[in-house]
Amino acid sequence: MAITGEIKELLRKKAVHALQEECALVHWGRKNKNDITSLVEIGEIEDTENFKELVIYELDYVQPDFVLFKDNEYITDSRDLRTAGQPDLIAEVWSRSNTKTERDFLQNLYATSDITEFWQIEQYSNIVKCSVGAISLPDQSLTDILKSQKGLEFDLRYLAV
Repeated sequence: MAITGEIKELLRKKAVHALQEECALVHWGRKNKNDITSLVEIGEIEDTENFKELVIYELDYVQPDFVLFKDNEYITDSRDLRTAGQPDLIAEVWSRSNTKTERDFLQNLYATSDITEFWQIEQYSNIVKCSVGAISLPDQSLTDILKSQKGLEFDLRYLAV
């Protein structure tokens, strides 16, 4: 994902925390069971040190294509491999290999946060489906610079088909 100058500057100042595919976003519940899954609400954690050192390693995780924390709280483990919280923005690039079950699971998981903006990008389409929680936002196009609800811009025009 091409990061604009504005976001590079925020990263340099440590004003945002961005993850790409190699990092994990943990969640409550298990993907393959009937448990209710949800993104972790940091405000509900009483002992953050215990969570950071022990609990975070026990949680299931997903690896979105891109995750950005700007205004929302997060906790990372000691190696910065796992992150907990409700991101400001999550982007998934769907390919034909993504199953309906996988897509449904991720859509439902990300919709558990009413503060997380979620972008779904089809690999063979220019349409970017956008939502916050369970609320759909207007679609965007890869032929334009994408803008988050918080005003951050992403230039993904090189992905346009």
